[in-house]
Amino acid sequence: MKSTIARRCGALLAAAVLAAGGLAACSKGNSPSTDNNKRLRIAYLSFAVANSYDAPMLAAAKAAASARNADVEVFDAANSDATQFSQFQNAITSGRFDGIIVQPIVGTALVPLAQQAITQGIKVVNIDQILGPDYTTDQPQVDGLSGNVVFIPDKIGRQLGELAVAACASKSLNPCNIGFIHDIKASTLGIAIKSAFDKAIAGTPSVKIVAEGESFFNPGVALQAAQNMLQAQPGINLFVSSDQGLQGVTQALAAANKPGSILMVGYGGSAAGFGYLKDGTSFGDVVQAPASEGQLGMEALINAIRTGANAGAVNPVGALPNDGVANKDNVDQFTAEWPG
Repeated sequence: MKSTIARRCGALLAAAVLAAGGLAACSKGNSPSTDNNKRLRIAYLSFAVANSYDAPMLAAAKAAASARNADVEVFDAANSDATQFSQFQNAITSGRFDGIIVQPIVGTALVPLAQQAITQGIKVVNIDQILGPDYTTDQPQVDGLSGNVVFIPDKIGRQLGELAVAACASKSLNPCNIGFIHDIKASTLGIAIKSAFDKAIAGTPSVKIVAEGESFFNPGVALQAAQNMLQAQPGINLFVSSDQGLQGVTQALAAANKPGSILMVGYGGSAAGFGYLKDGTSFGDVVQAPASEGQLGMEALINAIRTGANAGAVNPVGALPNDGVANKDNVDQFTAEWPG
């Protein structure tokens, strides 16, 4: 898997740097550290280290840093936006770091801190989540950002909605009653995905959400949510969630003696999610590539520190087949970058 990631990441980063030709001369902040022998200090602001999605992202970032003469200090927000805000402040004021990688929980709240860091000559790269108010683009929304390696939440939500409509049509379900399990309902990511999902299914009146739950990216919490939803709405015939949420759903269906009787649609591109596609449990999955993000983000940051070049927007799934949507017929064309 590492060689696959490395090839994809190297090509994407090279393309991004070439597309940003001349940015070294235009970059802001302190002069670049051209001494490759200098040991760099990087702050990595994780939204949640314990999340199985974050682990391969962090591991890939650390490996990229180690190969480029840099040390990484991890700040774990444990899904708390207030904690992350404070950690970002501390990373800036400590004066100990040459660069900062951030995975925003509430991206709009962190914009002023990113601007402050950049003004003080600290290079900043954003990965995974959106840093700014627009969830329909992967373009940088902070002036002077050294790289933006993200998925587009609006696109994930739209593709999930399109998969839901197609899944319902595949079984001629009318009505098609959806149980929608949010990851973190109040997060900006969750709001953006749900909004785009609602728009995608709006043109198909037979497809509607009848129950909602929340997983906090935890299969055990998703299990309880799915059980509550099935009890309140026994007519649910499609569950929509992240791959971690779907793990809880499959447990709930097994406990209710209904395995395989209810359709599933997910996002994440995990080993678990691909397994559900292969056995027919799930209809489709919107793929993500967290390890690629971690590697690409760290490479962009260290390149910015050493040369002053900004990578701009880097698409971690741009080279994937079928616009990054996996199904039973094409799942073997994808490689899972995290377990689920």
